[in-house]
Amino acid sequence: MLKLAAKMLRHRKGSAVATLLALTAGVMILMSMGLLVESGLRFEAASQRYAATDVVVANRDITLTTNGQEATVPLPEGGTVPASMVERLRRVPGVAGVVADTSVTAILANGGATGHGWSSTVLTPYQLTKGTQPNNDNEVALDERVAGSVAPGDEVPILMEGTARVYRVSGLVRNAGPRPGADASPAVFFTDEHAAAVYPRKGRVDAVGVIAEPGASSAALVADVRKLATEAGVKAHAGAERGQLEQSADVAAGAMLIQLGAIFGGFVALLVMFVVVGTIGLAVRHRRRDLALLRAVAATPGQIARLILTEVGLLSLLSVVIGVPLGWFATRWLRGELVDRGFIPNTFPFSGGALTAAAVVGATMAAAVGAALIAARRTMLIRPTEALGEIAVESSRNSKIRLFVGFATLAGAIYLTTLSTTQKGNAALGTALGMLFALVFAVALLAPWINRVAARLLGPVLRAVWGDSGYLAAANLRANAQGMVTVLTALVLTVGLGGSIWFLQDNLQRQTVTQNRAGMLAQHSMSSATSLPETALAEIRGIPGVVAATGVRNTSIILGGGGEGGGVQAIDPDGVEHTMDLQVRSGSLADLRGPAMAVSTLQADSNDWKVGDQAEVWLGDGTPATLRIVAIYDRGIGFGDFTVTKDVIEGHTASTGYERILVRAEPGTDITTALADVTDRHPGSTMTNTAGLTGRLANDLALSAWLNKLLMGMMIGYAALAAANTMVMAALTRGRELASLRMVGVTRKQVKRMVHAEQSGLLGVSLLIGGSIAALTLVSVVRTLTGQSVPYVPTLGWVSIIGGTALLALLTTILPIAQLLRVPPIAGIGVKE
Repeated sequence: MLKLAAKMLRHRKGSAVATLLALTAGVMILMSMGLLVESGLRFEAASQRYAATDVVVANRDITLTTNGQEATVPLPEGGTVPASMVERLRRVPGVAGVVADTSVTAILANGGATGHGWSSTVLTPYQLTKGTQPNNDNEVALDERVAGSVAPGDEVPILMEGTARVYRVSGLVRNAGPRPGADASPAVFFTDEHAAAVYPRKGRVDAVGVIAEPGASSAALVADVRKLATEAGVKAHAGAERGQLEQSADVAAGAMLIQLGAIFGGFVALLVMFVVVGTIGLAVRHRRRDLALLRAVAATPGQIARLILTEVGLLSLLSVVIGVPLGWFATRWLRGELVDRGFIPNTFPFSGGALTAAAVVGATMAAAVGAALIAARRTMLIRPTEALGEIAVESSRNSKIRLFVGFATLAGAIYLTTLSTTQKGNAALGTALGMLFALVFAVALLAPWINRVAARLLGPVLRAVWGDSGYLAAANLRANAQGMVTVLTALVLTVGLGGSIWFLQDNLQRQTVTQNRAGMLAQHSMSSATSLPETALAEIRGIPGVVAATGVRNTSIILGGGGEGGGVQAIDPDGVEHTMDLQVRSGSLADLRGPAMAVSTLQADSNDWKVGDQAEVWLGDGTPATLRIVAIYDRGIGFGDFTVTKDVIEGHTASTGYERILVRAEPGTDITTALADVTDRHPGSTMTNTAGLTGRLANDLALSAWLNKLLMGMMIGYAALAAANTMVMAALTRGRELASLRMVGVTRKQVKRMVHAEQSGLLGVSLLIGGSIAALTLVSVVRTLTGQSVPYVPTLGWVSIIGGTALLALLTTILPIAQLLRVPPIAGIGVKE
């Protein structure tokens, strides 16, 4: 059977190559996406900051329960631990030492660093190499990595919380623990008292490190510490868990890769399986004559099944041999791109591959074998004496089950379409994406009937434009409706994905910049490398000619349900109506006082909030809060989904100042000199115009959109490859048909015109259906996000979609047909199907 299968493949090179191409490309894409997930899952952050501890008590995530479902989400600001835990932990048997750790951002002349209290040097550990430890509030010990040429006794300015202060260097320290990663921040150490004074979260600490006595039972110690931590509402981490606490770039990169693989990998897997099934099904259909002949000479259904399984198995194995290494190299290339654009650090390891390869091989083989058996089922089961007669012409019969399922799917898609117009917020987004795939699936199931109806409707048009060739084209489209199912599905899939998902990213970018530009009333923006204190805001407000100044700090909050988060701008509300226009729909920002919150229309609709409601949320450090909704605004994409006063988040973020101060001056008043004086008094700060701020926002969005468009482009490109593949396969199997036409007097020119007419009709139907699906999806999503009924579609974008699809359809048919027409009719009439 193996020898026969190999011969069959060798004599059916066209379909074999097309099938191999679809399988190999699918294996490569699945392998690449799987490696992202496996690398993220395998990554274990080695503890650096807490390397010398046995247990670390911290609070880095929160577990929410909704409708019996638990969801654990990381805290955006990193949680804190009550300072009272230090004394409680010291009483645990087997504990030799307990150290509280606090961290503040510090800026020195040689770069950024993290400030800690001196007692936390034992956690890593750090060792003195020169000088002594700091003994008063004016002294500091520097990490050698940030000290440069500074020696003990020198004075250095250190910027913290927007204020620069000069310290005397008491000594230099070196990390004596594991070698720090490239992204690990250098440390500076103050006295414990001074570190507590500059730490913004009073009565709290970032973490507590526990060091065991020599010979103490590790298991008993960990159990006792965990019990105390649970009682305090925090968590104890031991062993490899300690590395996850440091929130390094590597940890964030691992989480990002898992998220990317889980979201896009699922869509890609469905797409690949869909394409593989369609391609193999078409290839087997084109071999009906071979299979029927074997049935006619008494081959049993079991023998036919084994032959098909062997052929598909050989192609699948070959695709794995080629696709798995290609997927590995594609992942290496993708890693380089992610590193170059700052999505992941260069230190993040890409590892694994064996589990991914096994999963990809299993999924690909199952899809390929299943598709082949389904496509050949009818030929295998007919009687041997009827086999050749059954495949002499294309059957017009289709499964009633397929028709029923197709209409049921279409009904579901129509229901989702209606639902997407009535739902609001994030629920409408999920419905719209579900509608996209439901409509494409319905088209795939109903494609035979769509092709027949379209052929009848297009008949007069094709005859009017192409004459007799158009008549032949319409007749051929009707007769070959079943055979063109895969071609129609692939084209609709290409247009539907390209016209919806790709343009969605363009709309999000455009709306973010548009809303930010339209709502930004301030002309100037002051920002700092650390933060800007209240004194800077007061100084700016005191400048003659300043209409208003608004301090802004960005953070995040966590909502209920599945733990969804949202961006928050915390502001000083005095005069905010003069610096930013959020386009308030209901309520008023004037009521933004105390425990209050203004929310975007999207979030209000998603959570069914209205003005006056009480919203239960968790702040960035995990502290629960009840905030009153005082306003609902439309420009959430440009300014953030939530707006609160700075007092709401005070003590719940790692900083106490503002990230930027927006300034509006009276018309015709030049305040640039006065603003420059304020900037000079606050080292590390810069002043820019808000137009430049919006421009930087556009650049940041373009960078973040790059990854989304890369993954979307991969999906669209694979769909286009499937379309090209199936059209070439369909064209190359028409040698006998074209030779028959030429034998009865149809000229080569008429044949070409017939093919052009066929492709134009099929392309028109595909563009109409695919474009309608894309338009419905795009309109639904854009209306939900922005409130606009007409989405933005770049001219070059829709021209590329239509032109690219047309070029793809024509080239993948005209070139193979031209090759077939070079064969004399008398020779072509005898070639294999």
